[in-house]
Amino acid sequence: MRKEGVFEIVRTLIVILLALLLAFLIVVGVSKEPVLALNKFFLGPVSSPRYFGNVIEAAIPLTFAGLAICVMFQAKQFNLGVTGSFFIGAVVAAAIAIKVPLPAGIHPLVAILVGGIVGGAANFIPAILKAKWNASELVSSLMLNYVMTFLGLYIINFVLRDVYAGAMVSLKFLPTATLPKIIPKTRIHLGLFIAIFMVAFTYFFLYRTKWGYALRTTGLNSSFAKYSGVNINSVIIYSQVIGGIISGIGGATELLGMYSRFEWQAAPAYGFDGVIVAILARNNPLYIPLASFFLAYLRIGADIMSRATDVPSEVIAVIQGIIILLIGAERFLAKWRHKIVVKSATESLEAKGGKQNESAI
Repeated sequence: MRKEGVFEIVRTLIVILLALLLAFLIVVGVSKEPVLALNKFFLGPVSSPRYFGNVIEAAIPLTFAGLAICVMFQAKQFNLGVTGSFFIGAVVAAAIAIKVPLPAGIHPLVAILVGGIVGGAANFIPAILKAKWNASELVSSLMLNYVMTFLGLYIINFVLRDVYAGAMVSLKFLPTATLPKIIPKTRIHLGLFIAIFMVAFTYFFLYRTKWGYALRTTGLNSSFAKYSGVNINSVIIYSQVIGGIISGIGGATELLGMYSRFEWQAAPAYGFDGVIVAILARNNPLYIPLASFFLAYLRIGADIMSRATDVPSEVIAVIQGIIILLIGAERFLAKWRHKIVVKSATESLEAKGGKQNESAI
């Protein structure tokens, strides 16, 4: 199993290298100044503290989205409602940040926790539909994204709107509600530590608790889990609810850390970004921050490149597509994996045979 795990890591790295190689070829083929373009793409994010800060800022919400997807995917629940939970969690956090005066240290934490609870409640809907009536969580969660988005927009534009602002935005948050910045000359905020805490919590839950074990067992083989005494319906529900809580916390954290008022007029596409991150991390919570950082680095690099050269930032979409296609292709490097499995099994049998001979002697 360890060798198979190493194989998956190596396989993912090969996929990333192939995607970057293709991006290199695209840039060389379309740009009149490919050297400058590649320099901006690969080195731009580390060329100044502000740009590197942008990478960390972008990685924070990606981490929350990736963790939420990771939990649900480990249970084989293909819920894509992270976008809706993320958005409605941010809306509720905005309402508390505007309407509920609290002390400075407590205010943002209360707003974030309530945002997480509402995000979990949003994901409870497709979860209960799946558990009770076997409704496809993929379809119901995607449809629910629209419900959460337009419900949130209604609250912002008709309840919390600043009528004196020149745009469709909310009233400003109370000063006690925003998350403080932790690194000067950047917008990196306290949400970075909240994201790190959620990574540790998710890993502990999945790999150190009986509920996490039941969840992973259900994802690996639901029939085996059922006959082992696992309540499958319970796993279906709490895996999706926990994913919704994490994404709701992510939305609230992103809003209170990066904005002074609610400004979104459409739901950020963090749900699908979370799928990319979870795929890159192989659904392992410990690898989610690395995958989030990698994706954020590519996006900031592509943005810098598009502003400084003649190459559009959409080149990052090509890289993402190739990564998803190759990682999802089970036959990619399948022969190599088969050799590793056979060799590992052979070595294990030989080792057991040697021990039996020693005990007989």
